[in-house]
Order: sequence, then structure tokens, then C-alpha cells
Amino acid sequence: MQMSGKLFIIFFNFILLFCKAEYKTLRNVLFIVVDDLRPALGVYGDPNAYTPNIDRLASNSILFTHAYAQQALCGPSRNSFLTSRRPDTLHLYDFDGYWRENVGNFTTLPQYFKEHGYITYSVGKIFHNGSCSNWTDDYPYSWSQKPFHPSSQQYMNAPVCPDKFGHRKNLVCPVHVEFQPEQTLPDLQSLEEAKQFLRQQKNSINPYFLGVGFHKPHEPLKFPKNYLDFHPIENITIDYNTNKPYGLPTVAWNPWSDIRRRDDIADLNIEFPYGKVPMDWTKKIVQSYNAAVTYIDHLIGELLDEVDDNTIVAFIGDHGWSLGEHGEWSKFSNFDVATRVPFILRVPKRKPRVIKTPVELVDVFPTLVDLAKLSPTIPKCDTESPENLCTEGESLVKLISNEEFISTKFAFSQYPRPTEDPSFKPSSDKPNLKDIKFMGYTMVNHDYRYTEWVEFNNTSFLPNWDHLVGVELYNHEFDSTENINLANKPEMENVRKQLSEILRNQNDRTK
Repeated sequence: MQMSGKLFIIFFNFILLFCKAEYKTLRNVLFIVVDDLRPALGVYGDPNAYTPNIDRLASNSILFTHAYAQQALCGPSRNSFLTSRRPDTLHLYDFDGYWRENVGNFTTLPQYFKEHGYITYSVGKIFHNGSCSNWTDDYPYSWSQKPFHPSSQQYMNAPVCPDKFGHRKNLVCPVHVEFQPEQTLPDLQSLEEAKQFLRQQKNSINPYFLGVGFHKPHEPLKFPKNYLDFHPIENITIDYNTNKPYGLPTVAWNPWSDIRRRDDIADLNIEFPYGKVPMDWTKKIVQSYNAAVTYIDHLIGELLDEVDDNTIVAFIGDHGWSLGEHGEWSKFSNFDVATRVPFILRVPKRKPRVIKTPVELVDVFPTLVDLAKLSPTIPKCDTESPENLCTEGESLVKLISNEEFISTKFAFSQYPRPTEDPSFKPSSDKPNLKDIKFMGYTMVNHDYRYTEWVEFNNTSFLPNWDHLVGVELYNHEFDSTENINLANKPEMENVRKQLSEILRNQNDRTK
């Protein structure tokens, strides 16, 4: 019996060593998502940016210069890239409705890693909390333990922004942290939780998939006041058009109702829906947005110091954010400034590269699975009957690996509207599903952005291509900031027809 016990211990240790060796072949994954982050980073050439830590990450990574979200709204975008399904498949364009109950039991990105032996943990905002993730951030399907939410996030819309009138619910909100509720801020709490998790995992035999979601620069623009020092107001550059684009269909306009509700912006009495923010306030908002990004950059620098060089790091924004371009603010549109996001991918033992091919956030899931060398790889979805595990994007590994590879890929996004003209109620910016009457389907490559606004059935989730209410066509060769709509120009008719066929084939779900 004594000998049998020794043999058991030897056998057990052998199995343990085998498991350690097996798991050591699997790379850890750090997945960073920043809320409402456009490519307002030094590495993307933003003249108002100061982001040394993210720029340093990019210098050793694959940098995608033209990555796009599938919808410029947090909940739909996050559910889209976490399931690798487009909003029309998920039937989610607002914040209500859980895909597992309403559409299908689709596998998520963290769930797939969990099912392959990874410890998966969510810190901060990865899924959008609420009914669109079953009020649990999709736990326990996606995560090995309950997701962490910073306690101070409950004060997101509290009157904690100091100004000459007292403490109010402002958009521009630099603060002294020691005077804030709980004497902290949400992203500071998330950073500490993520660092603690990483330190605990250093002796674990299991690989990890850690999702860290930072809340800023989501409005309100609340950040430690000292970060304004990196962005003196006299250095803020507004070198873009702040007027409504020529020929823009009314259905395409987003009246940025969210920031109009903030006390400091409401004080300006800006006419709804086309009134303009004064230039001094435009500079002030741009200053605060970039200061909030610098704040997050500092936290990301601390986070990256905790991971080794053998860790895959994926860094994205969930969608962009307008900073006065076209006279618009916030997200809620199909313009490049609302749909384009930063996407940085550090892959161990891969040379840094800059990739200009348009890619999509639905590509993130299959790409990370392939880079982690998990099996099976994610198959393409059958549009008629999608399986629980499939992608409506594509793995970017081939694009990453082959410097000679040239892709003619388009990126596709969409945005819903309740009315043809901008409205406050129902909200043009965030319409509930029951109010959606029109859908703007858009696609972009290096040459063009093309959009069709069509009648949309909110119960069958199908567009009526025979009922167009607006068309947009921008030539990126000479109008990269999308200020002149060429859709009605006779000389562009052939281009429009070609692009229309591609757009409709991509989004025709009746096939």
C-alpha cells in the first residue's frame, strides 16, 4: 500500500508536469477595450493627442489604420464583436434584448477561450451591462468568475463636476480625485483589479484571457484635472470642417442629444437640431476629450507593465466619437469619425507592421482564436442557419502574415433611425427597436464611403431596398473627411451602381 501511494504521487506529478507543459504552449491574451475611443492617438497622427504608452505598444505591434465598428453605439457594437455577428443577426440596435434568448445561443470570444482551458475574467466594461448581456455580462457563459465593475461607476451621471455654479452634471468635467465620491474614479479601480488578477495568474498553470474595459473617454469627460496640463487650450487644433456636409440627407443627421442634456452644454442654448457649438467650446470639449484619453493612456501603461512579452495584446475602441466634424458630436452616425476605431494587435514574435486594408471588429474573434492556435478555427456563418460557433467576419492572420497580401475588402456598418428628419423624441440618436423605421447601411474602402438609407421592418429585421430615403457617396481620394455628398452627381452614377450592388449583396438577408 505504501508503494502504491508513492507510485500514485509519482503519477500525479507526471500528469501535473504534462499539464503545465501543455498549457505553457497556450499564450495569455489581454483584451483592452476603450469606450468611445476614436483614433485620437499619437500613432494615428492626431495633432491633439498625447499617448506615449499606447504609441509604444503600437511600435511593437500590428497597427490597423482603418478598422471599423459595425454600429456606433456601445451595446450593439460590443455584442457584435464579442459574438462576431453583425447587428442584423443579433437583432440588437439599442440596449435591450439578449441574443441567447432572442436569436441564438451564439458562442462569444471569451467563452471560446474558457472552453479551451483559459481562465477568463472581465474587468470594467467589456460587455455593455444591462439586458443586452442578461444583466450579468454574459456570466457564467463567458467568464470563469463574476465580472468586476468599479463601485464608483454608479456616480457616472451624478452632479460631481465642479464649476462656478457648484457641482453639476457637466460634459466637461476635470476633477480632483480626492474630492470625488469614494475618493476614486472607475478606471482607477478597474486598473487595480486588473493588476491584482495578473499578479495572481503568474503562478497559475492555466492561461488567461483578461478583458479590461476602460470607461473614459465616454461622456461625461471626467478625468483627473492634472491631465489638462498635457493639452493647453492654446495648442488645440481644429483643422477640419465643422459645417453640415453638402447634400447630406436629413435622415443621416445625428442631433447629439446626449451631450445637449449635460448642464454646461444646455447653458449654451444651441438650437435643435442643426445649431453649432461655439468655437471656444469646441476647443474646450476637444481639450477635455484628449485629456481623458491621456488619462487612460497612463493607466494602460501601468497595465502593460504587468504582462510579459509572450502575451497577445489586442487593443480596440468600441466605436468612434465625433468632435465637431460636420457640426456633429458624439457617436450615432455612419460617418468615418463615428465608425472608425483604433485597433492595435501585439503578437509575440511577429514583426510590427502597419496595415491600411479596411478591417472590421467582427474580425477580432476569429483572429485571436487563430493567433492563440486554438482548434477548431472559427468557420464562416451560413446566413440561412448560423451555427452557435461561427463568424460573420474573417480571420486577419493571412493579412498579418503576408506582407505582399493585398485585400480589396470593404468594411460594413449600419445605424438605425426612427424618422426621416432629426427628432428628440423618439430619439434619432438612440431609437428603441419599436421606433426604428429606417436603417442606414454603409460600406467603406480606401476610395469611397457609400451609404443607403432604406425603410426597415423592426419585426422581420429586413430592409426594403425599394424604398430609399437617402443616399451618400464620398470620394476619399479628395474628400477623406466626408464633406461633399456626390450621390446625386450624374458623373458618379456608374460608381454608385457598382457600390450599391456590393452593399445590397452584403446586407440582403432574404437570400
